[in-house]
Amino acid sequence: MEQITPQSLNDLLDSDGQIDGQSPLLLDVREPWEHAICRIDGSQLLPMRQVPGTVADFDPARPTVVICHHGIRSQQVALFLELQGFRRVINLRGGIAAWASDVDPEMPTY
Repeated sequence: MEQITPQSLNDLLDSDGQIDGQSPLLLDVREPWEHAICRIDGSQLLPMRQVPGTVADFDPARPTVVICHHGIRSQQVALFLELQGFRRVINLRGGIAAWASDVDPEMPTY
Protein backbone atom coordinates (compact mmCIF):
# COMPACT_ATOMS: atom_id res chain seq x y z
CA MET A 1 0.00 0.00 0.00
CA GLU A 2 1.17 3.46 -0.80
CA GLN A 3 0.92 6.54 1.39
CA ILE A 4 0.26 10.04 0.13
CA THR A 5 0.53 13.29 2.03
CA PRO A 6 -2.33 15.76 1.91
CA GLN A 7 -0.16 18.28 0.02
CA SER A 8 0.85 15.67 -2.57
CA LEU A 9 -2.78 14.66 -3.09
CA ASN A 10 -3.78 18.30 -3.42
CA ASP A 11 -1.01 18.87 -5.98
CA LEU A 12 -2.18 15.82 -7.90
CA LEU A 13 -5.81 16.94 -7.89
CA ASP A 14 -4.81 20.49 -8.90
CA SER A 15 -2.79 19.18 -11.85
CA ASP A 16 -4.25 16.65 -14.25
CA GLY A 17 -5.75 14.58 -11.43
CA GLN A 18 -4.47 11.35 -13.00
CA ILE A 19 -2.62 8.38 -11.55
CA ASP A 20 -1.43 5.92 -14.18
CA GLY A 21 -3.69 7.64 -16.71
CA GLN A 22 -6.85 7.36 -14.60
CA SER A 23 -8.62 9.67 -12.20
CA PRO A 24 -8.42 8.09 -8.76
CA LEU A 25 -11.42 7.10 -6.70
CA LEU A 26 -11.36 9.18 -3.51
CA LEU A 27 -12.97 6.75 -1.09
CA ASP A 28 -13.97 8.34 2.22
CA VAL A 29 -14.57 5.59 4.78
CA ARG A 30 -15.76 7.81 7.63
CA GLU A 31 -19.29 7.90 9.01
CA PRO A 32 -21.98 10.10 7.41
CA TRP A 33 -21.97 12.54 10.33
CA GLU A 34 -18.22 13.06 9.85
CA HIS A 35 -18.57 13.52 6.10
CA ALA A 36 -21.31 16.11 6.71
CA ILE A 37 -18.86 18.26 8.68
CA CYS A 38 -16.02 18.24 6.15
CA ARG A 39 -14.93 16.41 3.03
CA ILE A 40 -12.56 16.58 0.12
CA ASP A 41 -14.44 17.63 -3.01
CA GLY A 42 -15.09 14.68 -5.27
CA SER A 43 -14.77 12.06 -2.55
CA GLN A 44 -17.26 9.22 -2.35
CA LEU A 45 -18.59 8.31 1.08
CA LEU A 46 -18.61 4.62 1.98
CA PRO A 47 -18.45 3.98 5.72
CA MET A 48 -15.83 1.41 6.68
CA ARG A 49 -18.39 -1.15 7.85
CA GLN A 50 -20.01 -1.15 4.39
CA VAL A 51 -16.82 -1.75 2.41
CA PRO A 52 -16.81 -5.59 2.54
CA GLY A 53 -20.36 -5.80 1.18
CA THR A 54 -19.76 -3.39 -1.69
CA VAL A 55 -16.16 -4.06 -2.70
CA ALA A 56 -17.31 -5.94 -5.81
CA ASP A 57 -18.89 -2.69 -7.10
CA PHE A 58 -15.49 -1.03 -7.52
CA ASP A 59 -12.85 -1.40 -10.22
CA PRO A 60 -9.75 -3.04 -8.70
CA ALA A 61 -7.62 -1.59 -11.51
CA ARG A 62 -8.59 2.01 -10.73
CA PRO A 63 -6.25 3.87 -8.39
CA THR A 64 -8.04 4.29 -5.05
CA VAL A 65 -7.15 6.88 -2.42
CA VAL A 66 -8.69 5.93 0.93
CA ILE A 67 -9.57 8.73 3.36
CA CYS A 68 -10.66 8.83 7.02
CA HIS A 69 -10.27 11.19 9.99
CA HIS A 70 -6.65 10.50 11.00
CA GLY A 71 -5.49 7.80 8.58
CA ILE A 72 -6.03 4.73 10.76
CA ARG A 73 -9.36 3.41 9.43
CA SER A 74 -8.31 4.26 5.89
CA GLN A 75 -5.11 2.25 6.29
CA GLN A 76 -7.13 -0.76 7.47
CA VAL A 77 -9.50 -0.43 4.50
CA ALA A 78 -6.58 0.03 2.11
CA LEU A 79 -5.02 -3.20 3.38
CA PHE A 80 -8.37 -4.97 2.96
CA LEU A 81 -8.67 -3.67 -0.62
CA GLU A 82 -5.16 -4.90 -1.42
CA LEU A 83 -6.09 -8.35 -0.11
CA GLN A 84 -9.12 -8.25 -2.45
CA GLY A 85 -6.85 -7.70 -5.45
CA PHE A 86 -6.92 -3.93 -5.82
CA ARG A 87 -3.71 -2.97 -7.59
CA ARG A 88 -3.14 0.68 -6.68
CA VAL A 89 -4.36 1.54 -3.18
CA ILE A 90 -3.17 4.74 -1.53
CA ASN A 91 -3.77 5.82 2.05
CA LEU A 92 -4.12 9.53 2.82
CA ARG A 93 -1.53 9.94 5.57
CA GLY A 94 -3.02 11.83 8.52
CA GLY A 95 -6.51 11.75 7.01
CA ILE A 96 -8.91 14.65 6.67
CA ALA A 97 -7.48 16.22 9.84
CA ALA A 98 -4.08 16.55 8.14
CA TRP A 99 -5.78 17.82 4.96
CA ALA A 100 -7.46 20.58 7.01
CA SER A 101 -4.18 21.44 8.71
CA ASP A 102 -1.88 21.29 5.67
CA VAL A 103 -4.08 22.13 2.68
CA ASP A 104 -7.33 23.83 3.72
CA PRO A 105 -7.11 25.64 7.06
CA GLU A 106 -10.64 27.04 6.50
CA MET A 107 -12.11 23.52 6.50
CA PRO A 108 -14.25 22.76 9.56
CA THR A 109 -12.70 20.19 11.88
CA TYR A 110 -13.95 17.94 14.65
